[in-house]
Amino acid sequence: MSRQQFGFVIGFLIAAVWAIAGFGAAAGTVLAGLVGWLAVRVIDGDITVAGLADRATASRRR
Repeated sequence: MSRQQFGFVIGFLIAAVWAIAGFGAAAGTVLAGLVGWLAVRVIDGDITVAGLADRATASRRR
């Protein structure tokens, strides 16, 4: 499955949740997916918590 196909499936599923359960459920689905994605990236070592903290504090200094 290509990235475009995967993106389409995810978008379709989010739209289906929105149509069936409403905006709040769709927003919760997207938020849960983002948290899960971030957790996996941290566990795999692609993203470090210290690196995220550095980025958050650097943007506040600007």
